[in-house]
Amino acid sequence: MRSRPRFVPSEEWTDPRQRRGLWGERVAMAYLVSRGWSIEAHRFRVGHRELDVVARRRSLVAFVEVKTRTSAAWGAPSESVLWRKRRTITQVAEVWRQRHGRAGDSFRFDVVAVRVERGRVYRVEHLEDAWRG
Repeated sequence: MRSRPRFVPSEEWTDPRQRRGLWGERVAMAYLVSRGWSIEAHRFRVGHRELDVVARRRSLVAFVEVKTRTSAAWGAPSESVLWRKRRTITQVAEVWRQRHGRAGDSFRFDVVAVRVERGRVYRVEHLEDAWRG
């Protein structure tokens, strides 16, 4: 019988990629809120799969994948959301829609890129309707 992994608070995370990812998600949520969105869910999980952010503006719900990058060496953040990741996000989004969606809602998939530049300066790019589910 496998034991459950121990819950580790984010303050104790040692992997800098995980810490950077969480920071980027918080930046993305603050950006979305400043643009009139409300945050419905952060890290909505179904098993081991998750949605980074679910945001709402009136009857429009955006399932948002957040990509935080410190360099352009791996290409544009939106390019890293390939078909397999899109399929996973679409499947988890359908579970969220069934559990929490409202009559009359419309849905789309967005990517928010947080690009970290020198001196903790960052830039946020919001790619709306990045793909169809």
